[in-house]
Amino acid sequence: MDRLWSPWRSNYIESFNHEKRAGNCIFCDAVSQNLSSDNSLKVFDNKTCFALLNLYPYNSGHLMVVPKKHFSDIHQLSEDETAEIMATIKLSMKALDYVMKPQGFNVGANLGKAAGAGIEDHIHFHVVPRWNGDTNFFPVIGDVKIISQDLLQTKRNLVDAFNKIIQEENK
Repeated sequence: MDRLWSPWRSNYIESFNHEKRAGNCIFCDAVSQNLSSDNSLKVFDNKTCFALLNLYPYNSGHLMVVPKKHFSDIHQLSEDETAEIMATIKLSMKALDYVMKPQGFNVGANLGKAAGAGIEDHIHFHVVPRWNGDTNFFPVIGDVKIISQDLLQTKRNLVDAFNKIIQEENK
């Protein structure tokens, strides 16, 4: 088996270990952030969870769905929270379809440090849009990740998409 090393990932993971030592949780901080603020990556707010763009995305449009309560264990989620998280994941996929027209998605969670969780103390779920041919060797060879759209523009497009989808569903 060939192995490709991506040392840039350790910088990402270590950046959150520093924040954890400082007593901060970026997800708890995001709970009260306003969707309209350019200083926030939040794109959708629900009763028990929210969706926000990943600051270190694998692809343009990489979202995370996060419960508002600070849980590290999936078993701590109530049935209502679990249902709303799944509904928000599905809604996030619709919004990404609307804005970016991906050809597929990776959806999942890294539960625990051993599973690759960069932020292990606050459970969250990734929704990553994918396109045929979107993988390349830039991150490995050049320590560069190509993101094809500005995060702030992606955020604005997704906030609009979430609002349009919600309005259509409420008709």
